[in-house]
Amino acid sequence: MKKVFGIFRIRKDERWMSLVMLVLLVSLNALVILKYYGKFSVFNKDYFRLFVKTFHISGYDPVTYCVVSHWDATYNIYRHPLLAFFMYIPYQINHALMSATGINCVQFVVAVILIFCALYSFIFLYRIFKEVIELQRIDAILLSFFTFSFAYVLVASIVPDHFVMSMFMLILTLYVCGKKMKKNKPLTKWQTILFFIITAGISLNNGVKIFIANLFTNGKRFFRPLNLILAIILPSVLIWMFARYEYSVFQYPKWHARQVARAKFVKREKAKTLQLYKDTASTTDSATIAAGVKRILTAKAIDAYQKQQRDPNIAHQGKPIKKGEFWNWTDVSTSRAETFVENLFGESIVLHQDYLLSDTLTGRPVIVHYKWLINYVIEGIIVLLFVMGLWCGRRSRYMWLAASFMAFDMLLHMVIGFGINEIYIMSPHWAFVITIVMAYLFKRLGKGGLKALRITTGCLLAYLYIYNITLIVQYLI
Repeated sequence: MKKVFGIFRIRKDERWMSLVMLVLLVSLNALVILKYYGKFSVFNKDYFRLFVKTFHISGYDPVTYCVVSHWDATYNIYRHPLLAFFMYIPYQINHALMSATGINCVQFVVAVILIFCALYSFIFLYRIFKEVIELQRIDAILLSFFTFSFAYVLVASIVPDHFVMSMFMLILTLYVCGKKMKKNKPLTKWQTILFFIITAGISLNNGVKIFIANLFTNGKRFFRPLNLILAIILPSVLIWMFARYEYSVFQYPKWHARQVARAKFVKREKAKTLQLYKDTASTTDSATIAAGVKRILTAKAIDAYQKQQRDPNIAHQGKPIKKGEFWNWTDVSTSRAETFVENLFGESIVLHQDYLLSDTLTGRPVIVHYKWLINYVIEGIIVLLFVMGLWCGRRSRYMWLAASFMAFDMLLHMVIGFGINEIYIMSPHWAFVITIVMAYLFKRLGKGGLKALRITTGCLLAYLYIYNITLIVQYLI
């Protein structure tokens, strides 16, 4: 057990850089707490309505605040099957603090989780660069800080959503697999199962990446019957069965109650409208009355009711491929080319000034253009460095493992269209792959080219920190 948790010990050469990152993360989280403290620290009978109505930072949902304030399986169960249960201990801690202090301490409890996950994502990234890819220490530090200059890596580290937790687990997985590969050892069944349960429990689609990691790390051993049955098939079946059970116990009764209430509401509105027509119409002919009711009764009443029942899990704007639990979140109408430029390698890395940290559900257009040409130049340079890194690391199995994580997300978002209208908020699932791939360019270049690359990356890093943090602080204060 000591060996397992020893991985979290911060080493001597990591202390000063970790301290710098910790100060940054604490400062930004403090601003979020201050922004909402007046409303969120007060006890409330309906935390869900309070948090959803009040919290607005990009498209992120404050469901974690709800669950840690009053525990329930509030998350979309099929997307986050175990996340509510992972939040049960934080809920108990917050409940104890609420009893002791007389205020809701949810912001502080959740901030500790966010800071922990973000800080250790930073530390494990540094170890990937230094121990796995074997960069010089200065380059490992440079790329670690560069990753956290990306707009939505920073934003995800301060919002009460699951993305920074997912990023932490994915980076930890890559670090462990990298160490295994260097020693030519397999990812064991229990490690695969443990990583899968936690990662897929937080966000089900990311569980696939654990199986990809098993494949790249174990090679042909992946296809051994015991590995397939015990490490791949069995945990997949169990987590899906549990999700179905969880839905039937926690969410279906509420959904059914909403449907019954909606039916009663519609019936009541029809009766009111019919009576109104009867009172005002001069005719007594039933067919004429029925036709009048049909003309008078519009969707406004139903729309008003649905708005009252607003749920952050409702599918976003756009044209889905088809209806269904998963497919409602797809979109075939959004331009892939504009998404790539403005959102994928755009907003994910460099914030847009217009509609700053706004939500597509509350007025932000899917595509927003930059005011300054330099932001497109920054984006183009990063894309170029990424492509050059892919070429330099083309013979590295580890690089292709990392790249496969990003490729899976691109398939999900850019091809299928899942969440494409706000792909930037999901960038913590794949943005770190950009710098891991870039690391192979650092490793390949000679002394002169390496110096130029360090200067270029340093300039990009400085610009992104100043620009992104300025806009984030501006929004929060």
